[in-house]
Amino acid sequence: MRGLQFHNDALQSLHRPQRYDLSDIDAIDGVLRAHGTLAFSALPTGLYAASPDAVSSGYDNVWVRDNVYVAFAQWEAGRRAEAIAAAQAMLRFYHGQRARFDAFIEGRADRADAMQRPHVRFNGLTLAENATERWAHAQNDALGYFLWLCARLAMADPVAFEPADGQTLARLVRYCRAIEFWRDEDSGHWEETRKISASSIGVVVAGLTEWRRVLEQRLPVAAALDSEALTLASDLIAHGRRALDDILPAECVQLTSTQNRRYDAALIPLLYPLAVVDGAMADLILHDVEAYLAGPIGVRRYLRDSYWAPDYDTRVAAGDRTRDYSDDLEVRDALLGDVGEEAQWCIFDALISACYGQRVLKRGEDADRGAQTRYFNRALAQVTADWQCPELYYRRGQELVANPHTPLQWAQANLQLALGVMRATTAA
Repeated sequence: MRGLQFHNDALQSLHRPQRYDLSDIDAIDGVLRAHGTLAFSALPTGLYAASPDAVSSGYDNVWVRDNVYVAFAQWEAGRRAEAIAAAQAMLRFYHGQRARFDAFIEGRADRADAMQRPHVRFNGLTLAENATERWAHAQNDALGYFLWLCARLAMADPVAFEPADGQTLARLVRYCRAIEFWRDEDSGHWEETRKISASSIGVVVAGLTEWRRVLEQRLPVAAALDSEALTLASDLIAHGRRALDDILPAECVQLTSTQNRRYDAALIPLLYPLAVVDGAMADLILHDVEAYLAGPIGVRRYLRDSYWAPDYDTRVAAGDRTRDYSDDLEVRDALLGDVGEEAQWCIFDALISACYGQRVLKRGEDADRGAQTRYFNRALAQVTADWQCPELYYRRGQELVANPHTPLQWAQANLQLALGVMRATTAA
C-alpha cells in the first residue's frame, strides 16, 4: 500500500495490498498470537485494565467502555466464558451503584456534578470506586455500551444472567430517562468538555434497542419486569432517534465554540459494532473521517484534539498527562499548534475495516472489499516492532512515535474484531 509505514517488518511482509485469502489471514493470525499481540491480560475479577503496564498514568484502572470492547472481541472470537465474566463483573459493580442511579431517578441528584453520576472508571481489582479521585463520570456512552453488551450476551446465553441483573439494567434505563439522555450534556467517549453528543446518544440507542429485544423475548434476566419496561425502552429509543436525526452527521451542533463539532471519530462505532447508523448517513460519516481525520498512521479523534499534542511528554508533567481536563480543556489546548498535529489513534482503522467488511458480507461489492483491506492494513501497520498495539502515535520532535499506553487493550480488541471480519469475508 503506497505511503503506508509499517512499524513491524514481519507484518509488512505478510500484508497484501489488494486482497487477502484464508491462508494469508491464517498466517497473520498465527504470528500475532505467537507474539502475544492479541493476548488480553485479565484481572482476577474478569475485567481488564486499560493498559496493564501504565500504572503511573492511571491506565491500570478499568474503564467500562474499554471493557465492553474487550469482552465483545472475546465473544466474537469464541471465548464466551471470558466475555460473560467481564459482563458479570461490571454488573457486580453497578449493583453497588444503585444509590447513584436512584438519586437521579428520584430527582435528588445534581446532574451538573459529574461525581454524582454512576461511575465509569474504577478499581478493577476491588470493584470499588476511586473515592478520592475527581473524574468526568458523566459519560452516557459508557453506560450505553454496558447495556448493549449485557443485553447481547443475555440474548445469546440466557442462563448467564439472573433477574437481579435485569433489575440493575432496568434501573440504568430509568436513569437514562431521568437525565433525558437525548439532550443531556455529557463528557462522552473522550471524557472532555460536556456537550450534547451524537456519539453518546447513539450508543445509548444501541443499548436500548438490544434491551428491548430482551424484553420482547421475555428472557429470564427480565422475568421480574412488567410491560412498562418495554414501553419505556421504546419511548426512549424514539427520543434518541429523533435527536440523532437532528444532529448527524455532526457530533455536536450546539453553537458555543467549545462544544460545536462537525467531525469526530467517536461516530464510527455507531456504524460498527453498534449498527445504529447505515445507508447514506453511514457513507457520509465514513467520508468525513477519511477526508478530515485520517492521518498517515492513524485517525485523529477530532480536529484540534490536544491530548498527546507534539512533544507532550516533555511539555506536560507526568501527573497531568491523563488528569481530568473536562473543566479546563483550554489549558491543554494551548499545547497544540496547527491543525494536523493532533495525535493519531490506533482504535479506529480496525473498526472502519470491520465496518466495510460487514458491507462485503451483505453486498459483496469490490469497492467495499478494497476499503476493508486498506483499513485492515493500516491497523496492521500500527503494531509496533515489539508486537504491541499502541493507544496512539504522537509527534516527538520530527518523528511519530507510540505513546506509553502500549499495549492498549481496547486497540487489541479492535484489531481482533477486524481480523475476525476479514476472515469471514475471505471465506465468503
